[in-house]
Amino acid sequence: MAHQYFETLQKQLSDGRLDRREFVRYSALLGISATTAYAVAGKITGEDFAPKAVAQDMPVGGNIKIAMRVYVVDNPHTFSWVIDSNIVRQVCGYLTRTGTDNVTRPDLLEGWEASDDLLTWTLNVRQGVKWHDGRDFTAEDVAWNINRVLDPETGSSVLGLMKGYMMNDDGSGVWADNAIEVVDDHTVRLNTRSANIAIAEHLFHYPLLMLDPAENGVFGIGSNGTGAYTLTEHVVGERAVLQNANNATWHGEGPYLDTITFIDLGDDASAAIGAIASKQVHAVDQGDIVQLDAYKAMPHVTVNPANTAQTAVARVQVDAEPFTDARVRKAMRLAIDTPSVLQAAHRGLGAAAEHHHVAQIHPDYAELPFMSRDVDAAKALLAEAGHADGIDLEIVCKKDPAWELLAVQAMVEQWKEAGINVDINVLPSDQFWEVWAQVPFGFTSWTHRPLGFMVLGLAYRSGVPWNESHYANADFDAKLTKAEGILDIDARREVIAELEMIMQEDGPIVQPLWRAIYNVADTRVQGYIMHPTSYIFGETLALDS
Repeated sequence: MAHQYFETLQKQLSDGRLDRREFVRYSALLGISATTAYAVAGKITGEDFAPKAVAQDMPVGGNIKIAMRVYVVDNPHTFSWVIDSNIVRQVCGYLTRTGTDNVTRPDLLEGWEASDDLLTWTLNVRQGVKWHDGRDFTAEDVAWNINRVLDPETGSSVLGLMKGYMMNDDGSGVWADNAIEVVDDHTVRLNTRSANIAIAEHLFHYPLLMLDPAENGVFGIGSNGTGAYTLTEHVVGERAVLQNANNATWHGEGPYLDTITFIDLGDDASAAIGAIASKQVHAVDQGDIVQLDAYKAMPHVTVNPANTAQTAVARVQVDAEPFTDARVRKAMRLAIDTPSVLQAAHRGLGAAAEHHHVAQIHPDYAELPFMSRDVDAAKALLAEAGHADGIDLEIVCKKDPAWELLAVQAMVEQWKEAGINVDINVLPSDQFWEVWAQVPFGFTSWTHRPLGFMVLGLAYRSGVPWNESHYANADFDAKLTKAEGILDIDARREVIAELEMIMQEDGPIVQPLWRAIYNVADTRVQGYIMHPTSYIFGETLALDS
């Protein structure tokens, strides 16, 4: 039975309050199949815009090599960056999958249903899926994984997404004994304490991989999974090799390849250029913006772009001086001209940011007056805060990709004009991710999220693992939880506007830009799309001989 709000969504589409893509997206989140939603949208608009299936004979066999950093992957539920999960994702699956069209579909689930009040979510586990060792994948496996990521002792970023509706106010544990209820072998029920419209998308958050409970959250060579591949070799800083698992119960498309090898070429972006130019690798996981022209000039290479809400923020820890004073934090924002940073660091490709971490491409984005640079106002705020002679700071960033350092350098020059003198401490990427959450002032990259409030929960909700700024604002938390449960897009946008204003006035970040991203691949590679999140799905890849 369709969710009662489905009728409202249809009326909003008919009245022009929703576009077709957002209609399909919100319908899918409520448990209506994408196929049904596309069909209904076509009837309402008189246009058929459903994705067309393309018959394609994919070559079978072959060994593909992809240039990508290879980091430690032993505890997937605590991953800090997408790259780590690109290895484990080939072995262990997700319950849902959000496509390049931002529509979320079932994966290890067959589907889901939401109660009309959005407080009860029934997850229907796909039947017939087996672990590599032959055991059935069941509701108990799902419940164990969700319970683990919600255990504060695990330290998973999933808490940032789910705390508002699954956890006690203090984050000490799930809010009720039956919060995660195993109904039968193929049904899990989430009984939440507050409404949230994005649960299906939360289940695709990259650390929420379905790990084998028998392995107690530890992952490595030979680990069990439900996916298309198994990990046969893993050397940090060098390579990771995945072998076709020959999983007879694999439920998705493919796999087509014999092996996938991720090769770590280090922080130097030119190494990837040389490797694909000489055909030592078949693809690069994400091209550096400074190398775009070089890739486009290669006749045997395809450049695959994607619209995205990927970004990076210069964030401070609000419990460290001088960042305890909101006036200092706002002065740092007012000292920055984001359009010029976008141009200097990212060749103007993307969009200038507005210091609130909600992107223009998010459907719930609320347009505020643009926060333009005002050096005099920045100086005045610093003086009010007792820093009339300026302040001296150090920011920590990483070497790779090159645009991040370029962005930091551009901001440092602009801060200088306001009396904010910043030294740059550049770390190798692997070292940076070891300390990113501890340094008082750092430049942290964030991947794409489909809805604006998702990253706000991950990064700025009080007391969650990825709140690296230590930001705690009860009013912000309350408004965030409220926004998460509002189905009506216009009503939600009003609350999002309030959250954006809090971030601009009080928040812990300076945000210079939103990124345009791309990957590159040899023309022999098939199925290598650029997902907005930078996820790689090995089962879709094939290689022409």
